[in-house]
Amino acid sequence: MRRITLIPGDGIGPEISDAVVCILEEAGAKIDWDIQTAGADVVATEGCVLPQRVIESIKLNKVALKAPVTTPIGKGFRSVNVALRKELDLYANLRPCKNIKGIKTPFEGVDIVVVRENTEDLYAGIERKIDNDTAESIKIITRAASERIAKYAFEYATKNNRKQIHAVTKANICKLSDGLFLEAARNIAQNYPEIKYKEILVDNLCMQLVQKPQQFDMLLLPNLYGDIVSDLTAGLIGGLGVAQGANIGDGCAVFEPVHGSAPDIKGQNKANPAALLLCAINMLKYIGEDEKAQNIEQALYSVIEQGKVLTCDLGGNATTTEFTQEIIRHLK
Repeated sequence: MRRITLIPGDGIGPEISDAVVCILEEAGAKIDWDIQTAGADVVATEGCVLPQRVIESIKLNKVALKAPVTTPIGKGFRSVNVALRKELDLYANLRPCKNIKGIKTPFEGVDIVVVRENTEDLYAGIERKIDNDTAESIKIITRAASERIAKYAFEYATKNNRKQIHAVTKANICKLSDGLFLEAARNIAQNYPEIKYKEILVDNLCMQLVQKPQQFDMLLLPNLYGDIVSDLTAGLIGGLGVAQGANIGDGCAVFEPVHGSAPDIKGQNKANPAALLLCAINMLKYIGEDEKAQNIEQALYSVIEQGKVLTCDLGGNATTTEFTQEIIRHLK
């Protein structure tokens, strides 16, 4: 039995966590969940949004499944996601975006893997207020981090039969910082001649993604562009409700959905657990439980394709509980 950290999050997090845990148990996944609370709900009792016990649990177990945690906009505590990535050096953010049959979108044949550098850029959080009318943020790009994420992308492409990687920057404007990222990517690309390497400016990429996304295979981006573009690619396949994500470091990984905590529907039994379930499927593959992962994946895809029992965001009127039970019924 594998011990894995589970962070239920807040908002709809506990509801979708319960649903996913139930599905994995019914599929026969032998997991001993180490449940660790974090986020706004623990501030009153523990004085911080991310207690050290959570970090220690992930360090010990090496793998975590994390539901969404609320992050205030423009004020309040720093993002738990950002803090986890920094504390655990989870330098690679992996976001596969692939069409699911049964989900109507403007495009078909989309199968893009976004690889985002996860530890620096503007997300380093180095900023200050110069005066009452001026604030400053510092964009950090290093050769070491850029080469590390580029190597991760090319290794992923090699292991997963991917053929092409686009390095995405705004190097025509940010000539030194984004230029360094490109230089690092070019250096790493030379070691993988079997993978086609291309470069594209982020604004041009965004335009082309909504014209012909099928032309892209893998995207390699610095932190900020990667965050924005990965949400765009999620929109190509049906939205954040089916968008999975993973934060991966050397020997440690946290799997989490892209969407937020949706506090407006908390406790209403209408949240869609599909994105967190896709994360759990990817997590099972990561720990070598491929057969169970494929069983759950096929069950989820069958339910969505049939379209009879879907949550409201997927075009149906089923509750979280009904959607969960329908997936369980399709397990082999």
